[in-house]
Amino acid sequence: MQWSHGAVMKGPSWIPIAVILLLVSGCAPIRGGHGECDADGASKSNKTLLVWTSAEKSENGKKSDENGANGDSDREGEKEEPLASDRPDFTEASSTVGKGRIQLEAGYTFIRDRSGSVTTTSHSYPEALLRIGALADWLEFRIGQNFGHTRTGAPHAVFSAAGAEDLYLGVKLGLTEQERVLPEMALILQTSVPTGHREFTAGKLQPGLNWLYGWDVIPDHLTLGGSTQGNRAYDALGHGYMELAQSLTVGYVLTERLGAYTEWFAFFPCGAIAPAVGALHYLDGGFTYKFTPNLQFDIRAGIGLSRLADDFFAGSGFAVRY
Repeated sequence: MQWSHGAVMKGPSWIPIAVILLLVSGCAPIRGGHGECDADGASKSNKTLLVWTSAEKSENGKKSDENGANGDSDREGEKEEPLASDRPDFTEASSTVGKGRIQLEAGYTFIRDRSGSVTTTSHSYPEALLRIGALADWLEFRIGQNFGHTRTGAPHAVFSAAGAEDLYLGVKLGLTEQERVLPEMALILQTSVPTGHREFTAGKLQPGLNWLYGWDVIPDHLTLGGSTQGNRAYDALGHGYMELAQSLTVGYVLTERLGAYTEWFAFFPCGAIAPAVGALHYLDGGFTYKFTPNLQFDIRAGIGLSRLADDFFAGSGFAVRY
């Protein structure tokens, strides 16, 4: 189950791009090039590439009041953004780590599937993702590496394989902050590089896009997020196809340190010719616990909802920010 690779469409592949363009058309570039200046003339980096036009009008209406205020007092009152990790759910964070910050995320997942008399078990580790904020708050560089071990047992044969999966490279762009009902958004430009073991590599680049969006529905209590992504993929026959992945996750803040989530995500391949390739639907949930503001641990479990999906998966991991 290659969750680290998303999905892309064949045929109506313009639909996700059209939706992104439609939403972005309601945004305007943040003015000032490298950011606005505070009262001392020092440059402030912008958190996002764009701003919702309604937010821009609101900001312009407050210019006169802000010019009369002490810029340093605002910065002193700013609190550090809470740690937002891309794990343990499938839906990644719609925010970036921030300029000058480094965040390492890793974990382990056990996967089990039974089809007739054939049982397959898989182990996925360390699911390492290094997120590096550089140059601006809205820019994040990403590199990921994972290893897999799969064992398939049939009545008269056993097959097993272990090795590295393809290297993951990506760049996340923070697009907008939330403005009332308008979501916080980010876009990941990503690809896998064919560096993995022969049993796990696609043998070719698998480029794609991941559009992320989220809302603080009830601040400090309830969040809603989703992702629409598309990547190049290849079936067992080596035939290239496009696949769409969609997810929706609900996050709950139970205490200051304890959080939880429930999520649905699915893959919709289009253009594959191998008979074993089809739609995959999953339902999962889990908990996160922040030991410190910069250290989080997580656990999760989920089930497959469609015939071709894996029956069960569970895992745990952590995220640490520097």
